[in-house]
Amino acid sequence: MSNATPPGWYPDVNVPGAERWWDGTAWTGYTRSTAGTRPMGLRPQAAPPGAGTTTRAVAMTVAGLAVVAAVVTGFLVLGDDGGGTPPAAAPSSGAPPTATDSASAAGPTPAEGPEDDPTVLVDQLNGITVPVPAGWEKPENTLDDASTMRTVGSYTCPGDSGSFCYHGTVTVRTAGGTDLTDMKASAEEDIGTASDRAYGEDTVGDRIHGGITSHKDLASRSVTVAGRTGYLVRRQVTTGRGPGGYVESLVFPSAVGSETPVIVRFAFDAGQDALPLSLMDTIAEGIRPIGDATGGGVGSTVAP
Repeated sequence: MSNATPPGWYPDVNVPGAERWWDGTAWTGYTRSTAGTRPMGLRPQAAPPGAGTTTRAVAMTVAGLAVVAAVVTGFLVLGDDGGGTPPAAAPSSGAPPTATDSASAAGPTPAEGPEDDPTVLVDQLNGITVPVPAGWEKPENTLDDASTMRTVGSYTCPGDSGSFCYHGTVTVRTAGGTDLTDMKASAEEDIGTASDRAYGEDTVGDRIHGGITSHKDLASRSVTVAGRTGYLVRRQVTTGRGPGGYVESLVFPSAVGSETPVIVRFAFDAGQDALPLSLMDTIAEGIRPIGDATGGGVGSTVAP
């Protein structure tokens, strides 16, 4: 006779009042409340039902008691006049709930905020939103704390086989320096750092593209971003490994707080048809103050 515990809902010993789905071999990320079987999202894993005879016996006993309690409760609420059936007890086997099932059980979906919109990158600190192009993603974790979006799908960096690179990356950060009122000076100062981080040495000191061997500035001009006057510097870099790329530092005053300048850094690999330089301008034109869904882009009235 096999000692394997069949798939089903079992009490989560780490979360009182909750059950977790056991798929027959391991715990899954599905949990639900024993009060109404409402999904609860991911929780710390409980000890496997098969971890020991005592644990399994306790789990089965508790599950059995839950069945009895559910039946008794059903009769007390509905009576015995045939007016309804008692709520179903937790199954001992079967498939775990799907995403659709979980959403239905949880009730109406709350209204999504801008952070939940996959087409918008939100930087709460600097008070702006940046449009996310098709084929790009917003990673949850990056090497630094900057708000980041990047092209989907990584590749092995040409200068470091142990690292992964992305063909296109855009980051948002707060400017630092001695003169935070001169947008041109800030952009000209930042472009060197932006180039080095993208194609020279990254934040952990790896030369992921074999280092920068030369560069050429392609543009240096005033722009209007989110209704405010800013400045951009765009540079082409040649690297020791790989095709090199294009980097831009776009600096403009924040619409919040003390108006400390915002820096938006662009890094596009060369030779990518899906990453024309015009896409940098398109993204910049779509930058908006948080809460402004229409106005404030490039070409709009400049704020005082």
